[in-house]
Amino acid sequence: MISELRIQDLGVIESATLDLAPGFTAVTGETGAGKTMIVTSLGLLLGGRADSGAVRRGADRARVEGTFTGVSGEVGVRVAEAGGELEEDALLVARQVTNNRSRCFLGGAGVPVSLAADITADLVTIHGQSEQLKLAAPDRQREILDRYAGPQLAADLSDYRRDWAERQAARAELVELRDHARERAREVDLLQFGLTEIEQIDPQPGEDHALAEEADKLQAVDDLRLAAHTALVALAGDEDSIDAGSALTAAATARKSLQDGADRDAALAPFAERATDLQVLASELAQDVAAYLSDLEADPHRLEWIAERRAALQGLTRKYGETVDEVLTWAQTSAARLGELTSSDDRIDELALRVEALDRALAARATAVTKKRQQAADRLADAVRGELTALAMPHARLEFALEPLGELGPHGAEQVVLQFTANPGSAPRPIGKVASGGELSRIRLALEVVLAEGSGTGTFVFDEVDSGVGGAVAIEIGRRLAKLSQHAQVVVVTHLAQVAAFADRHLLVRKASDGQVTTSGVHLLGDEDRVAELARMMAGLEDSDTALAHARELRTLGARRD
Repeated sequence: MISELRIQDLGVIESATLDLAPGFTAVTGETGAGKTMIVTSLGLLLGGRADSGAVRRGADRARVEGTFTGVSGEVGVRVAEAGGELEEDALLVARQVTNNRSRCFLGGAGVPVSLAADITADLVTIHGQSEQLKLAAPDRQREILDRYAGPQLAADLSDYRRDWAERQAARAELVELRDHARERAREVDLLQFGLTEIEQIDPQPGEDHALAEEADKLQAVDDLRLAAHTALVALAGDEDSIDAGSALTAAATARKSLQDGADRDAALAPFAERATDLQVLASELAQDVAAYLSDLEADPHRLEWIAERRAALQGLTRKYGETVDEVLTWAQTSAARLGELTSSDDRIDELALRVEALDRALAARATAVTKKRQQAADRLADAVRGELTALAMPHARLEFALEPLGELGPHGAEQVVLQFTANPGSAPRPIGKVASGGELSRIRLALEVVLAEGSGTGTFVFDEVDSGVGGAVAIEIGRRLAKLSQHAQVVVVTHLAQVAAFADRHLLVRKASDGQVTTSGVHLLGDEDRVAELARMMAGLEDSDTALAHARELRTLGARRD
């Protein structure tokens, strides 16, 4: 339940604190005093849409705080997961609205508004005048019936919706596969042609680069032979030219001279060692160049084969990639895609069987859902009939008709239609077409009283639930709200004294003005003040002896609650 509500700079309310209690609390006040700001503030705490226009004139922000007690279980766990904390069993929820943004706090932690709305959804149920319009919507009528049917139907619907979602996905995939069969066949042919062509040529990783290097070498064999011969002559000399010097001869001469000098000066010994190393390196290099030169031969047949092979590889690189490696990557990817495409027929058969199985399962689940809905519809109609009788509508009938759909839908095999008649002998018709505003108010209250009996919801807030009614009917509405408050906290914004008289507590929203700015405050009324307020609500006269007497009589009636 809500134990405290604090409002600051919201609408005409500059600052107000509402100490709320179990039972039935009525909120009254003159038109324009700001009664609806209380409902608005609660809506903000529960994640309602923030309107910057609701910020009080002259203020830069509006802030609402609410303390909810008796919070535990899953709600407490989710608050902790969001980073908030409970103080024992109390949860502080705050909402701040400025001209350009809205912020929400849950147990001291800033959280997204949507998350706060989801977590606090079960703490308070708010019913405003817009609920009358929603009551005429088929989806809302189905939700009411399903809620009343209880957890067994909820479990069946959960299983049904799970199978429905899977069936929709499987059916969509099946249709897509069947509709695109020709495109897949064409793609299969193209992929198979390309993979066959690549397989026949059998390119190897990096082969195009290796062949290009080898071709360059074979085409330049004469130039390579000349370069190697010239280097070899420079290293080892030329047998045909006795006077030609060589690197080996020069290195040997240097080594001998340095060794001879080292016998006289030890400082030359390292130079002699380096000269020896130079002689060895020159000798090894000369041997390697000589071996390269002996193996260097022209091979026109090999060169011709390389040209043909490169042409074949170029045929692949024109179609499937810039290089042979890219061609091989394309082949790998295409082989995987070909596997997917060729398995489509098997997938079609698999999906067709799965859709058939899900259709059978959905039909069975839909039958179970329909049966439970029909049973709940009969019970709910009986329960609401008793409440409508108590609300001065003894001949009214409310029925939840189950109209079969042409095919199974996301919520079952039928549409729920709420039908109503207020007169005996008249056939029930859709409620949105036949019920007046006053009748809708009473129907809504009757449904809420019945639904609340086993819902476990801690707090109900009603905004103008008595609109369109008066007199004896208003008294009966007050009685039903008092009945509801026996097992739930009830907060009612009302303009009827007959309703307010049944409240356990009475809050008055009173406005004041300094000629420029109107300010409202919230006051808890004592017994005598309650009588005066009831007199004002009935006759507009607080000091009339007749009005006060009538108000006391009404207050006595409300206190008895019989």
